Amino acid sequence: MTKAAASRPNSAARIFYPRVLAAALASVSLFTACAYAQDDNDHDSGRHGDGGRHVKVMIISMFGPEGQVWLDNLGPWQTVKVPGLSPDYPNVNCNRDDVCVMTTGMGHANAAASIMALGFSEQFDLRHTYFLVAGIAGIDPARGTLGSAAWAKYLVDFGIQWELDAREKPADWPTGFLGINTKNPTEKPPLDYRTEVFALNASLADAAYSISRNVKLSDSDEAKVARAKFNYAPANQPPAVIQCDTLAGDTWWSGKFIGERARDWTRLLTDGKGVYCTTQQEDNATYEALKRAASAKRVDLSRVAVLRAGSDFDRPYQGQTAADNLLNYSAQGGFAPAIQNLYLTGGPVVKEIVTHWGAWRKGVPAH
Repeated sequence: MTKAAASRPNSAARIFYPRVLAAALASVSLFTACAYAQDDNDHDSGRHGDGGRHVKVMIISMFGPEGQVWLDNLGPWQTVKVPGLSPDYPNVNCNRDDVCVMTTGMGHANAAASIMALGFSEQFDLRHTYFLVAGIAGIDPARGTLGSAAWAKYLVDFGIQWELDAREKPADWPTGFLGINTKNPTEKPPLDYRTEVFALNASLADAAYSISRNVKLSDSDEAKVARAKFNYAPANQPPAVIQCDTLAGDTWWSGKFIGERARDWTRLLTDGKGVYCTTQQEDNATYEALKRAASAKRVDLSRVAVLRAGSDFDRPYQGQTAADNLLNYSAQGGFAPAIQNLYLTGGPVVKEIVTHWGAWRKGVPAH
């Protein structure tokens, strides 16, 4: 597939931050390494009930640092080797409160393969599990800023499109992108792939936002400098917990015009209900794999939440080139706070589910 659009982080390039990440993680103090207390003696809090280990929350990360922030704070851990996972991340780690962390590997292919291996593994009972997909992403400066943590209600695939090089597109088209089997960029495609757009459980997204909306988020001096170059909010404001939707695809992109297509594509595929704000690589693939497991009654799709934190802007500030924004994304300083803020934002939700499992086991309680 050729496409000059689709996604940014997670990228192997982010592995180049070991020292800044180590320092950042050392400052995270929302929870200690102690496991959560529980308020009930629910029968499925056992280690290996019938059919495999029961899991209350499965945290899904895409590459090492995203998973490490959880491993550093929620242990001690038991390691479970699962056949079929990424050779780089072959284990699922579970604590005494049945919270587990897995890492898929980056990109659509790794995410789909790893989640399929998990979903059909006989080592886990995932029928009542809440899945928290937690990763970093590029962010639209009109909706958030570096470090902002966004709970999504819609997952949209940016890669499943036709594309013409912009130099060869019809003069009256605003973009060279258009839906497959359509006649112009404004026509909604027939969704023949069945993975172009997914609606998450809005009640769960709202509950997660309600629980986490007032947490104090991490920041960095470099991020403050980078966001100050924008002359509008929320790009130039401190990070916050927000609600807006996420766009997946394996190609990193940068720029005003592709960014406008991202906004339009999200509106088009969600019939005007979705609001684009983060761009990443894996989430539609992850959800489709969970959907396959749900078709075999191994997973409950109403228990999937997606949290993406902005590590870099998806387009330049006024006076900056799109190329400079892309090639020098790391200088924005959003990586370390974004990693921390996945935990700071998602941690209270995990704690709420585990502490009040008696209520959450039946489904999302009213908030």
